[in-house]
This record gives sequence, C-alpha cells and structure tokens, in this order.
Amino acid sequence: MVKKNSLISVITQEEKEENSGSVEFQVFHFTSKIRRLTSHLELHKRDFLSQRGLRIILGKRQRLLTYLLKKNKVRYKKLMDQLNIREPKIS
Repeated sequence: MVKKNSLISVITQEEKEENSGSVEFQVFHFTSKIRRLTSHLELHKRDFLSQRGLRIILGKRQRLLTYLLKKNKVRYKKLMDQLNIREPKIS
C-alpha cells in the first residue's frame, strides 16, 4: 500500500493560492512529483516513460534552483533545508 500524501506540506494552503508561481512553490511542487515518481519506480523498475519523466522534472527543478541561487542565496539555502534536498556537486 502506497501513501498518497507521504510528503508533509511545508507550504500552507493560503501560500499555495497566493504564490503558486513563485520559485519556492514550483520547486516544492517538482519535489513532491519527484518523490512520488521515485516511489513508483521502486515498484515498477522497467517503466521507462516514467524514468524519462523523472529526469525531465529533475532538470527543471535543477534549473529553478540554479536561478534561485544566483538571485537570492538566503532563500535558496532556506528552501534546501526545508525540503531536505542535497546541494549539487560543483566540479
């Protein structure tokens, strides 16, 4: 049995309605999709279309996080801590 809402909402309902276009909300939304797809792929290892979708969403989230890092490092760090996302490796 898979839980539907396994990700605890960090953003309240009022914030969702007000700031649905904000970078933080978009990253939060992509993160919940990523976690849902990851749990799906643990059960269905050969679902290649879902793997492709996961890679696309990961890329979109990474681009948003890079944008946020350039614009506002404080908001970036706060979001990374809230969502428990690892920092990307910089080579």
